[in-house]
Order: sequence, then structure tokens, then C-alpha cells
Amino acid sequence: MTELFDAVLFDRDGTLVVDVPYNGDPALVEPMPGAREALDRLRAAGLRIGVVTNQSGLARGRFTADQLDAVNRRVEELLGPFDDWQICPHDDTAGCPCRKPAPGMVVAAAEALGTTPARCVLVGDIGRDIEAAQAAGAAAILVPTPVTLPGEVAAAPAVAATIEAAADLILRREALVTPSSRRKAGTVLVVRSDSAGDVLVTGPAIRAVAAGAERVVMLCGPRGRRAAELLPGVDEIVESRLPWIDPQPGPVDADEMTALIDLLRRTGAGEAAVFTSFHQSALPLALLMRMAGIGRITAISEDYPGSLLDVRHRGVPVGLPEPERARSVAAAAGFALPVGDDGRLRVTAASRQGPGEYVVVHPGASCEARSCPPATLRRIVGALAAAGHRVLVTGGPEERHLAAYVAGTDGEQVGRTSLAELAAVLAGAKALVVANTGPAHLAAAVGTPVVSLYAPTVPYGQWGPYRVPSVRLGEAAAPCRDSRATTCPVDGHPCLSTIDPADVVAAVARLAAPAEIAEAAA
Repeated sequence: MTELFDAVLFDRDGTLVVDVPYNGDPALVEPMPGAREALDRLRAAGLRIGVVTNQSGLARGRFTADQLDAVNRRVEELLGPFDDWQICPHDDTAGCPCRKPAPGMVVAAAEALGTTPARCVLVGDIGRDIEAAQAAGAAAILVPTPVTLPGEVAAAPAVAATIEAAADLILRREALVTPSSRRKAGTVLVVRSDSAGDVLVTGPAIRAVAAGAERVVMLCGPRGRRAAELLPGVDEIVESRLPWIDPQPGPVDADEMTALIDLLRRTGAGEAAVFTSFHQSALPLALLMRMAGIGRITAISEDYPGSLLDVRHRGVPVGLPEPERARSVAAAAGFALPVGDDGRLRVTAASRQGPGEYVVVHPGASCEARSCPPATLRRIVGALAAAGHRVLVTGGPEERHLAAYVAGTDGEQVGRTSLAELAAVLAGAKALVVANTGPAHLAAAVGTPVVSLYAPTVPYGQWGPYRVPSVRLGEAAAPCRDSRATTCPVDGHPCLSTIDPADVVAAVARLAAPAEIAEAAA
């Protein structure tokens, strides 16, 4: 049983075989370099293989159904058997749910292969492939060719230079979350001392630890406490600020560190797993843990940690999704999610919102550079309402004036909610429209689709909504890309201020497709 993926789906033309427009001649089929080798490695790893391909030439009369079948048979002769084929015979005028970037073929392929989209990864060469995967909730890897647009490369969550490199990445991701052996442990201390969103993306890794530990104690900071309270598998929460990772760190106080050592000692933990983001070092905390007598410490460290770490985890690819980065630490420590556990939070949808389906718009963001301009959000609410959606606008205690403005006369402002109450509201929503902020990760944790208004200051593949149906909007190649800026460095905030409300309405419709397809199949 694989830990991360059950199946790999491929686009056909330009990915598996050289793109010959509207090809109906088997003699013209030519494999992409390395395709057979990549496929055979994935098959050998136990992954099922499928094809999802747009073939509008059939609708346009450029070839017949028999010619299409002959071409596909030739593809299999050259590349080996596939476990499933999904073919869309329509053109763009049909409005079908299967033509990429719609997610229909990805959803259908997952069902045919006996899995879910969240346990599939799609490899393609253009933006439509990636968008279809994301709208279904699957992972995606772009392998660019000369026809791939620069904006499509910028927007992709993961990019590989060749199909062989894509297979390498898939197998590497699988290996990172797979422990060499599964351990049993006593009391384990797990640490994520960041914001609520950071804690939420670490949730599946903490559940993996809990599956092998008698007791789990979580150390978190004040910004992540409410999120930690939502995580299953955590038996006790202890709170302490780690000043060296604060957004605006102050001096490290000796008395504060003495108190932290005492706190660590009183947890009674025999070992610890330290979860950090890519820009943080686990070594200062590991030193304090050693002084507290904690005997076995696992953390990521590209620097030489000396005797501070018992399990030095390294070689994690840059840009790996944060939930997988955290799960790789748990796996290095010998822990994995139980079979069938998808890592989701189990939350009952809120009933107090009244009858009927609704879309949630959350206007707040953790920093100015990631926030969508309120005027743009207000227009989005109006467009959603005009399209027939009931729109709820949420906000934190200090955001009620912002929420009221964004709601205007077309949306309904939700009163002050705790994080747990917000989770319940999101669990009942058709979709969440939100910038890159904690509620996006909360929606993903409860399985709610996300329209991600994403400022590219940090990589989307690392921090975008994880394994949940999503549509990314915003200028992916904006000048602020990968700057980690907290204040927008570009006048007018063009990456988000230029979002067209009509695109948000279309995104919500696209995200509704997987559920509608599943209902139709049932």
C-alpha cells in the first residue's frame, strides 16, 4: 500500500507522445523521450497508470472513432499497457464536464482505478492539464514543451524538465512519507510553533505520530493554539513562544529559555519530532530539548547538527507541499498515517447558517501582500450573488468592518466565530473564496473546495490548498513572485487587484463539477 499516491494520470499528446495535431494515423505516433522508462518505473512501484486526453478532433471530424482507437492502441504498443483511458471527444463549445480544464476525466479516472482524486497525480504539458487536476483535488506536475506558456509554468504547483524527472519527483515524494519501518513509542512531543495555518498543514503528520505513540504532547505558540485544539491525536497542548522564529523577533531572554526548558522537561516526553518550515532551523529548540533530557529528537537539518539530533532528516526538495514536508519528518521518525486515514479534520457542518447551499468569502489575510483588495472582493461577492449563489462573508474579531464592507448588500456577514466555528461554517460550504491565508488551509483540512486568490510571494506548490479541489486565480508571474514580502512591493497590487469577478464565478462552477459527477455516477 502506497502512502501518498495510488495512481498517476498522464496527458497524451505532448506528454506521452509527440504532439501531432489531430492525429488519426498510428504510424505518426512517436513516444516522448524517456516516456517508456518513466512509465515502467512507476508501474514497478505499484502505481496504477491512466491517460486523460482531450480529443476534440473527433467532434470536429478530423478523424474517426476507429482511427482514434488505432492511435491509442499504437501508444500502448510503444509505451506498455494503461490501466484506464479517459477521452473527451468534445470541443470547447460543448460545455461538457470532461474537457480539460474541467475535472471530469480526472474524477472518472480515479473512480475507474479504484481510488480518489486526492490520491492521484496528473502529469501534463499545458495549463489545462494542471487546472483539471487541481479542480479535481489531485496533485499535478507540469512538464513544459515549446508550446507551454510562461504563465502556465509560473502557475504550476510543480515543474519537471522531462517525463523522467516527473517520475523521479513522484517516487521521491512517495519515499519521503514512507517510513523504512513503523515504530511504537511512549510519549512523543511534537512541535509546530507558528501560525494557525502552519499548524493545520502539520495536522496529518501529527496524526501519523499519534498512530504510533501512546501519548502525544504538542508544543505550539500563541498564534497557533486555536488550530492545535482542532487536531485529533493530540492528548495535551503546551504553549510557549519561540522568539527566534517570530515574524518580528526580539532578543532571546535567558529566564524565558529556562522556563521553556522546564516546560519541556515536565511534558515527560521520551522523544520529539520538530516540524519547521523551510526557512527555520530546528537546532535552537533541539539544544533546549537536550538540556531538558529528551532522548530522541527528529528534525530537518541541512546543516551539520552534531549530537543535537538523533534523526537528521535532509534532502527534502525545495517547494515540497508543507503537509508532505511535515509527513516526511514523521516518516523519518518511524511514523505513518494508518491505512485509509486521509488526514482530514472531522468537523460537523454548522447548522446555524440556515437552509440552502452557500459560498464563503473570507476577506482577511495574514499580511498585506497576500490580501485581495476589499473593493475587488466586494465586486466578487456581487458577481456571485448575481449568479444565484448565497454568499456568506466571514472575518475575525478585528475584521468585522472589513467583512461588512465586502458583504455590501449582496452578501451575508457572519458574526464573530472561533476557529472551530469557522471550520464548521467552511465544512458546510460549496466553496471558499480566499487569499493565501489560514482559512484556506482550514478549508482544505475539512475538505471544502477553495478558489485561491493567490499572491505569489511564496510558492503555490508549497503553500496552496492541499489535496482539495481548487482553482488558482491571480497573476502567477507577478514581480513579487517568491519574494516572501509581507508588504506588497508593487504599486496597485496587480497580482490580485486585476482578478475578474466573472472568473471567480466560473471557478466556483468548475469546483462544483466533481460533486455533481459523483452524484450522477451514484
